[in-house]
Amino acid sequence: MIDGPYFVLTVLGVLGAGLTAGVFCAFSTFVMRGLAALPPAQGIAAMNSINKAAVRPPFMAVFLGTTVLAAVIAVVTFVLWPEEAAVELLLGSALYLIGSFGVTAAANVPRNTALLAVEPGSAQAAERWTAYVREWTAWNHVRTIASAAAAVAYLLALR
Repeated sequence: MIDGPYFVLTVLGVLGAGLTAGVFCAFSTFVMRGLAALPPAQGIAAMNSINKAAVRPPFMAVFLGTTVLAAVIAVVTFVLWPEEAAVELLLGSALYLIGSFGVTAAANVPRNTALLAVEPGSAQAAERWTAYVREWTAWNHVRTIASAAAAVAYLLALR
């Protein structure tokens, strides 16, 4: 079993990835459905407001803090290569770094930026809103699964 500071890093990885998965899961299971049920102008305005609120310290500390933590765990694992749990630690880090942070940067954030440019009352708003909800939610499912799987991999490393 891993111990000492490595144990603490891994427990923090479980918590951070699990909390992030929970936030993403909420969006995938009911927040986006609720927003999609609104008229496009209201849905767009609400999502833009949510996106602005998301980049505040409480969520960013968990999301970006876990990103840094996953990178640290990966580097420490490569350097020390512990006899136990190296595969689980590297898998957890890869899942989080690629599936959570990477997908956010490559898929969700660009869609959020594009949504800011949509005039909520325009003729194209309904079409763009429908496409946004479908695409953003599909990528969010990936982030949810990757973050949850990262938490499980880190948890398995602790056994």
